[in-house]
Amino acid sequence: MSPAVPSTDFVAVINEYQPLLRRVCRLYCADADDRQDLFQEVVLQLWRAWPKYVPQVGAKLSTWLYRIALNVAISNLRQRTRRPQPTSLEGEALYLAQTAEPSGYEPEEMAALYRAINRLSEVDKAFVLLYLEERTYEEMAEILGITQNNVRVKMHRVQEKLRQLLTQPA
Repeated sequence: MSPAVPSTDFVAVINEYQPLLRRVCRLYCADADDRQDLFQEVVLQLWRAWPKYVPQVGAKLSTWLYRIALNVAISNLRQRTRRPQPTSLEGEALYLAQTAEPSGYEPEEMAALYRAINRLSEVDKAFVLLYLEERTYEEMAEILGITQNNVRVKMHRVQEKLRQLLTQPA
């Protein structure tokens, strides 16, 4: 089966939307290697779905990309949490050190926000990502497959959770 849109267009789309896809991966994976693995899995799933993609009137390509990327990220997170993780004080301390220290280009406020976001559920993370991407409630509803009213209610709850997490001592 040949794609509805040529494969050269797929590469251009991935290149254009790579920052969006990487932000999804950043939100769902703290470790750089895990983020890269997730990014590759997202691109693979997008490639598999590409032949079925048919541009529709009023539907955005970014909505389709978000839906697949979020579904892959959430599925990946659920698979990782099902596997027993080896725990050691050294690994825990390393993770805390990585998340506590902002990288060279992230201000402390951004690092604190990411730490708070990491404490949210996978679904709540999706709302935060879409909000930070300045998506409208209509777009969020379409991407997440829920009503706009449900988006409003959930966004209010997520914002409250974030406020609480950001005001709690670390």
